[in-house]
Amino acid sequence: MTYIFHTDPGHGWLEVTRAECTRLGILDKISYYSYQRGDKVYLEEDCDAALWVEAKKAAVEEFTLDEQYLDETPIRDYQSFGLGI
Repeated sequence: MTYIFHTDPGHGWLEVTRAECTRLGILDKISYYSYQRGDKVYLEEDCDAALWVEAKKAAVEEFTLDEQYLDETPIRDYQSFGLGI
């Protein structure tokens, strides 16, 4: 499966679904540095995305990343993950 890794000049976020985070057992470990919108979670690159990668590897699930760069990403305007999980 291919996942989108969004980047801007200052940071990056891995786009995954809330359901997948629940299935992998990491939903309650995601920091407020990540964002959410609808059923999507945007895992910040420093800790939360690495947590997801480790969970995918532990579940022996293959994946690829497709990087998408924007000078001004709307992700920074989404709700912080720590609010309303």
